[in-house]
Order: sequence, then structure tokens, then C-alpha cells
Amino acid sequence: MICNNSDIQNKIIDGRLIARNIESSISEKVIKLKQSGIVPAIAVILVGEDPASVVYVRNKERAAQRCGILSKKDIYPESLTEKELINKIEELNNDPLIHGILVQLPLPSHIGEKKITEAINPSKDVDGFHPLNVGKIFTENAPFYPCTPYGILKMLDYYDIPVKGKNCVIIGQSNIVGKPLAVMLMNRLAAVSSLNIFTKDVKSIASKADVLISATGKAHLIDDGYVKDGAVVIDVGIANIGGKICGDVNFDKVINKVSKITPVPGGVGPLTVAVLMENTVKSAMGRLQK
Repeated sequence: MICNNSDIQNKIIDGRLIARNIESSISEKVIKLKQSGIVPAIAVILVGEDPASVVYVRNKERAAQRCGILSKKDIYPESLTEKELINKIEELNNDPLIHGILVQLPLPSHIGEKKITEAINPSKDVDGFHPLNVGKIFTENAPFYPCTPYGILKMLDYYDIPVKGKNCVIIGQSNIVGKPLAVMLMNRLAAVSSLNIFTKDVKSIASKADVLISATGKAHLIDDGYVKDGAVVIDVGIANIGGKICGDVNFDKVINKVSKITPVPGGVGPLTVAVLMENTVKSAMGRLQK
């Protein structure tokens, strides 16, 4: 069966639409905070000039502006030392007017990402990467959940896609997406399979998934052989082929088999940024309650 344009549109999970709804809710909270004398503010640190990172930071700045959040950006040369970066983070940790701190990854090879992540005050860790916050995912009381996994859950909720008792397969075990997402899905009583580059028979395992999430960054890795009929496919990957942005999933090859699918771009990305803004406002609201 070949899908027509109408069928395709009905299958697409519109990340931009969900993000707009989240941003609208955030904007209302920001107005109330400002009426109480608190201006939600996020500090974004960019080290070096990685092209993808520059784009990501720009998107976050624009989202902050739409929501009424103050965005403070610090750009440093790649030669910045680890100690200098930690000193800057400490300065922001101690600034009561800053509610969220984000250090854009990846960092230059001479700077340890683990050390930098742990330097951020957990109460300002709006990326949700600090070990204390990650640990609290297991008990479902993390102050901030990692933005991409939480954005994926919001997608599933928006489209009333249940995961309880469902076979959910995640390809990719990064600390940013794969690992926390696996726990968050298990918290919802999903049956989770977490796959990596050493997993045997990845295609066979993936093809049994009710919900398939791919977060490898390998363009067009997922074709129709990985997808069972009626599956929900979430594409977290992003790559550039000949100037065209694409994801892990070969959209054209799987569209006839899926029930729902995220496009790239316009799928997971906007939700990641929206959740970052939501976490920043949550941090600012915590200041109001003190």
C-alpha cells in the first residue's frame, strides 16, 4: 500500500506544533514571574565554533525570546582552559539572577565533559545532566529531566501513544538520550530494549518494536527492515547529507509501515528546546517559592 499525501500527514508527529503549545504555556508563567519581580534567565556557554553547536545555540536564543526568557550567551575560543570554564560556571552558580546554566556540547577534547557537567549547580542544571538529577530519574522526582527524553515523552502523551506494556526499543545508549530515556520509559511500565553498536541482530530486535527510537546520528540507518507494521518511530538522529538535514530513519522507506513517525527536521528538535525553556522557568519558579 502506497500512502498519499493526506495519509502521510496523518502519520507525522508534529514537534513544532507541540513545542508551540509548550511555549505558550511557558509565556504565561513568565508573565506571572515578572509580575512578582523575577525575570527567568538562562546562561548559555559556547566554546569554539562548531557549526552545529552555533545553530543549536541560536535556536535556543530564539525560543527564549519567544517565551520572554532572558538569554545570556557567552562565546569563548576553543583555547579556553577547563579551569577557566569551571570558574565561569562557578560565577554563574553564584549569580542569583541566573536560573539556568547550559554548556553546549560537544566541548573541545581538552575539556572534560563529565567534570564540567558536575560543576553546574544541580538547581540550575536545566539540561538535566548533573549526576544528582540523573539519579533522581530512577525515583521519578528529578527537578529537571533531560530535555530530549522528556520531549519524547511529551510527544507520546500529546498523540495519546501508550507505552505501558509495549515493546519499546532504543537504538543508542548515550548519557544524553538513550540511557535516561530507557529509565523514563521503564517508569511508565514499558518493556524496554536498549541497543548499542555491539548488540547482535539489531534489525531483528528493532523489527519487533511497538515504539522504535533511534538516536545514533547515522544517516538513514533505519529502513523498512527495522520497522514492523504499525510501529511508532521516533527519530532523534540528525545528519547533513549534501546540505540536506536528515535523521537516522530513511523516511521514504518506512512511511508505508509506520502508524506515527517524527520528521527530521521538525520532530524531536523543537521539543528539546521547548523543554529546556520549561526547565528554566521551573527553576525560576523555585526561586519564587524560597
